[in-house]
Amino acid sequence: MDVLSDAIRVMRTGRPHSAEIRKRVPWGVRAEPFSGAGFHVVLEGTCWLIPSEGAPIALGPGDVVCLPHGCGHALADSLSRPLAGAPSAALPEVAPSADDGEGAATILLCGAYTLDQTRPHPLFQELPEVIHLPARLGNRSPLHAAVNLLGDEIAHPGHGTEAVVSALLDMMLLYILRAWLADRTEGGPATGWAATLADPAITAALRLIHQEPARQWTVEALGAQAGLSRAAFSRRFTSLVGKPPLGYLTWWRMTLAAQVLRDTDKAVQTIAQSAGYASEFAFAKAFKREQGLAPGQYRQHSRR
Repeated sequence: MDVLSDAIRVMRTGRPHSAEIRKRVPWGVRAEPFSGAGFHVVLEGTCWLIPSEGAPIALGPGDVVCLPHGCGHALADSLSRPLAGAPSAALPEVAPSADDGEGAATILLCGAYTLDQTRPHPLFQELPEVIHLPARLGNRSPLHAAVNLLGDEIAHPGHGTEAVVSALLDMMLLYILRAWLADRTEGGPATGWAATLADPAITAALRLIHQEPARQWTVEALGAQAGLSRAAFSRRFTSLVGKPPLGYLTWWRMTLAAQVLRDTDKAVQTIAQSAGYASEFAFAKAFKREQGLAPGQYRQHSRR
């Protein structure tokens, strides 16, 4: 397991979906805010992405734009174009606008992921409202390879298409986040979670916490695995992650427990043991301190 994969896994609440959209000038559509993350890839032509806040972004062939927090936005061939409404929370299912014309064509590959934004991983909290990855010759080859495969699968569906598209969409999101993290390390010292994941010692400790959350870790044991003294490890971990080592361990345990409570009918005692707690009472106390609700109340609330 790794931190980036786990961050997405614990937030996912449904299957991602995608579609190819074709528009001819003049056109303009609006997408309302939704609970999840979305992306657009320009396969052909040009357009503008107009976020609810911030400057419009000109998009050309090969450009990828991701909206990790599901913010409202619009797409149009021109900044002066009137915008038609799009169904809320259905980013890849944008309804054809009445102003489709007979001008130059723009072809977009659009997708959406349903995510639980109530307890996002700190890595996700750091992401901007809009991630723009311009096309660059010879760069981001894995991302664009996934784009090409996804476009071909949508255009020519066959046996197993549903599973293939779902897997490719997961790859897309990971490649987008990888590219954004890589950009944060270019041209100067990395900051935030880009710096965290670039630090071998802290990444090793995080990987151990994610692999064995039920283990009774100590700061000394994690520091030894990272090749650092207790004090040096604690300082570096807290500075980069934003939480002390055992604070992050508790947060991760409760995040995993919340996912299991939301998505399964496992007994609370079983969940407590998998989170490293010897008693259901101790687990329930820690869970309520983190979530504000007892485990049973959280399960009922999340399913409503």
